[in-house]
Amino acid sequence: MLGDNLDRVLVGDCVSLMESLPAASVDMVFADPPYNLQLGGELLRPDNSRVDAVDDDWDKFEDPSDALGTSFSRYDAFTRAWLKAARRLLKPEGTLWVIGSYHNIFRIGTALQDEGYWLLNDIVWRKSNPMPNFKGKRFTNAHETLIWAARDRKAKRYTFNYESMKELNEGIQMRSDWLLPLCTGAERLKGEDGKKAHPTQKPESLLFRCLMAASNPGDVVLDPFFGTGTTGAVARRLGRRFIGLERDPTYAAIARKRIAEVSPLAAEDVTPKPSKRSEPRIPFGVLIEAGLLRPGTVLSDQSGRHLARVRADGTLSSSNALGEHRGSIHQVGAAVQGAPACNGWTFWHIEVEGARRPIDHLRQQVRAGL
Repeated sequence: MLGDNLDRVLVGDCVSLMESLPAASVDMVFADPPYNLQLGGELLRPDNSRVDAVDDDWDKFEDPSDALGTSFSRYDAFTRAWLKAARRLLKPEGTLWVIGSYHNIFRIGTALQDEGYWLLNDIVWRKSNPMPNFKGKRFTNAHETLIWAARDRKAKRYTFNYESMKELNEGIQMRSDWLLPLCTGAERLKGEDGKKAHPTQKPESLLFRCLMAASNPGDVVLDPFFGTGTTGAVARRLGRRFIGLERDPTYAAIARKRIAEVSPLAAEDVTPKPSKRSEPRIPFGVLIEAGLLRPGTVLSDQSGRHLARVRADGTLSSSNALGEHRGSIHQVGAAVQGAPACNGWTFWHIEVEGARRPIDHLRQQVRAGL
């Protein structure tokens, strides 16, 4: 049963654990799989001090039987296995996020398409404080790539909280390049020895943005490579349910302790701003029927240059140097400007207490009443 596993960290192989969960039960998957870095030895700084790089066993996929020592075939098989298992768990409208570096993200992208996923976006996480290239033989690796994908090509109703993303970006449509810092300072978990608890801990700000964009309160978010629990911590704070899969008991224990210390935010504080497309359609004539606008009321644009008179049938009439105009709020707004199109709800204003306000505020009053 899925309910028995909600808000828990399960220890074991991620593919086996996913196969034990019910199909079509998850709203979103966030995956930060091994990078398969294929490091050739120790990485040293110019002063010969050792860099704490990702050299853990879970990131190694070498095939001893391969004379060339390559690891691509094993990594590809591993990738396809967990992607297939994750896709079975996703609801029809569910989406998957996966993050990687240049070492693995292109292979994952191919596997995603081969397994039937439909790519929605690739996001560039541009790190504001990247680790420098100590040898000076390449450009500094200052970004990682996230792929956001729908369960399949037919998915039309996947969650995307566009308005919330726009508000997070000061009212401007959010782009696919995100400037966010690495996980440092107090947020970086440390072991008893003072060293990093996990070499690839992601910043909570990154997970915050992904979860706010593609999930809603109460949704189930699954992370098959849970690590020290960043996905679970952010999910708990934002009122989402989570399932964490982690094969290392030490990481799992750290994640449980971390998440237990998180205080969920109030429900009203984490509800995404509704999309305008999801709001009920309100014809202009409803404002007249409701008595919010009387026939004969004169509307103007924000500058007061263009004027139009409200008619009882829900049309406007206006005249200017371009001629006589009658039609909808959008048609007349476009005609008086000599423009191909116009959003009449924001173009036309009414005077309220000595100030001009767009008639859209009257529409919002009607919606609130519904």
